[in-house]
Amino acid sequence: MSPAPRPITARVRILAAILAVACVGLAIVGSVTFLVQRERVLLEVDQRLMSQVDRLVTVAGASPTEPAEAADGDDTMTASEDIVVEDYTTVADYLQDAVARLVPARNEGAVALIDGEPRFEPSTLSGFNISQNVALIDRVVAETTADEQLLGTAAIGGQSLRYIAIPVRVEGDDQFGIYLRAVDLGAELEPVTAAMTTYAIAAAAVLVAIGVVGWFVTGRLLSPIRTMRETADAITITDLSARLPEQGNDDISDLSRTVNSMLDRLEGSVDVQRQLLDDVRHELKTPITIVRGHLELMNPRDATDVAAAKQIGISELDRLARLVEDIDLLAAAEGESYAIADVDLGALTARVGELVAVIPDHVWSVASHADGTVRGDHDRLLQAWLQLADNAAKYTPAGSPIEIGSSLDAAGTRLWVRDHGPGIPPAARHRIFRRFDRAQGKRAVGGSGLGLAIVDAITKGHGGSCTVSDTPGGGATFTIHLPPTTAPLPAPVRAGDVVLQREASG
Repeated sequence: MSPAPRPITARVRILAAILAVACVGLAIVGSVTFLVQRERVLLEVDQRLMSQVDRLVTVAGASPTEPAEAADGDDTMTASEDIVVEDYTTVADYLQDAVARLVPARNEGAVALIDGEPRFEPSTLSGFNISQNVALIDRVVAETTADEQLLGTAAIGGQSLRYIAIPVRVEGDDQFGIYLRAVDLGAELEPVTAAMTTYAIAAAAVLVAIGVVGWFVTGRLLSPIRTMRETADAITITDLSARLPEQGNDDISDLSRTVNSMLDRLEGSVDVQRQLLDDVRHELKTPITIVRGHLELMNPRDATDVAAAKQIGISELDRLARLVEDIDLLAAAEGESYAIADVDLGALTARVGELVAVIPDHVWSVASHADGTVRGDHDRLLQAWLQLADNAAKYTPAGSPIEIGSSLDAAGTRLWVRDHGPGIPPAARHRIFRRFDRAQGKRAVGGSGLGLAIVDAITKGHGGSCTVSDTPGGGATFTIHLPPTTAPLPAPVRAGDVVLQREASG
């Protein structure tokens, strides 16, 4: 099986596209320039040839002929009248005089024909000799009539000639004369061809320069992408620490910062998942060990012992069920999209007051009602507030009062629960929002240890924060701070936020 062909790199494709566009542009410019210059040279040649008619008329002392008209089917041009000589008695005398007086310029040739035979040629040969060009003479004789001038092009012997054939008549002379003037188009177009050759060489040099510069420029522009690819290759599930350099203010640098931010969130999420697995494993060991120990020590013939082991097993399984339920709530709070809408703070406060009133062993009261609305998820805010109230009920002595309240001002919204229990030492406040953690570091109170972590996740999902402070006279006050209504809410809290909080507090 043959190996798969190596794909063309982005650097090569970009450089090829640049060179292709530059090549097409240079080719179009060169072609247009060549065609324009060529047409200008051809027009000048035609004007020079047509001027021979007026010069012949001047020699003959006759009236000018009609302007030349294009013949059908080729580039030959004819006139409706020939030159009628008035000051000469024979065609030979006139043509001899005309050839002597009309000296061809450079790249031009002239000859006088009488009855189809070359008779006179310029004595001063500044151009080239066409009297020996039999093919041209035969063509002109065959195509020229007695009363029409002929302007045409002939490719003979590898040479392209633009010519004019002017018939001449003298009254009283039966001979038929033709004055033939030809221009070497190849020689006339040689400067244009040389210029285009120079242009082609310069264009090739420009393409080479574009290729060299483009190769280094594209390499420089794509180097962050190569670094990104190498970084992505280096990242594994066990090592997510690799990051991209964030230099500059261009789009690539912005992409590098975005990728680094994504890697930060990914690393935080993986770390939190590992920590969660470690915590869950630790939390499961205790009930499993308890149930296993009692089952091993249980006397199956002792009904009382069996009943006690059964009761302990059911109790531990209930605790495991609550743990699983709380883990599910925490995962939902961290990853779920919230139903953001306007929440009436007064109605929310009253609803929480009604629900906490049924929690036993405490005197509940609503200390303050906020008037206004806040942007948030009503059900999630209700869940977080009730979790704070439940947490206060668990960790304060029975019969102690607990107040709840809400307030709204320019700084934002505050939803709080205030108890009068033992309070939380300042040194422990940084870790009470961690998973499976408690301020006292012991499990005298039932629960999974995820309650405050759920509150923290919901609060961060609303762009706020949850804090704890001392209650005047003793106790702790838990407050949910929500940003002002005009502030945009971020996406729900990610697992990486918990890691950042833990690192900052640790």
